[in-house]
Amino acid sequence: MAFVEFKNVRKVYHMGEVEVAAVDDMNFSFEEGEFVVIVGPSGAGKTTVLNILGGIDTATSGSILLDGNEISAYNEQELTQYRRHDIGFVFQFYNLVQNLTALENVELASQICKDPLDPRESLEAVGLGHRIDNFPGQLSGGEQQRVAIARALAKNPKLLLCDEPTGALDYQTGKAILELLQERCHETGRTVVLITHNQAFTAIADRVIHVREGKAASIETNAQPVSASTIEW
Repeated sequence: MAFVEFKNVRKVYHMGEVEVAAVDDMNFSFEEGEFVVIVGPSGAGKTTVLNILGGIDTATSGSILLDGNEISAYNEQELTQYRRHDIGFVFQFYNLVQNLTALENVELASQICKDPLDPRESLEAVGLGHRIDNFPGQLSGGEQQRVAIARALAKNPKLLLCDEPTGALDYQTGKAILELLQERCHETGRTVVLITHNQAFTAIADRVIHVREGKAASIETNAQPVSASTIEW
């Protein structure tokens, strides 16, 4: 059994009398410790997939499994616990608490889960050991995103979900964030899923899931992913 499995997953939204299938019979799987890139154009269903994987949204039909647990069968209380303990989120915008320091932002996340990592060590791991007492307003965009990554990693999640994490950053800073995510995945064995519209990012992935019109149009694996430091876009 794969670490994550999407089986015949469908997500339908109702807009008046119109049904819109954001995800339509989606099938894919990937293994623990992989760096997975889900790529496709706007409106293809990428973020819906991420939200279902993260327990933010629920599927209309189909089955979703993580580490042998069928999360698609969870009730609201179980989904809350799943989001709290098993999932780390990194979004395009950093969503930091502005009146808390970098360390306090990370501590906030570590306080709600079962087996957290040390917040100070998590910040040091993303290169911010010297900025722990700074507030978000005193940090650059790239530094704020590093705090957001440290916050997600400090939860010690089974799955790290990243939705366009470089979207609000300049080119060089975005590349540094990709390098950091790739490094954390391969050095710690953390399973990372990155959502993007940027085809260039596929070269750094262990597994690439191409999404189009709500389906997994194709899935490929990279025997030798390249370093994020070498890609251009």
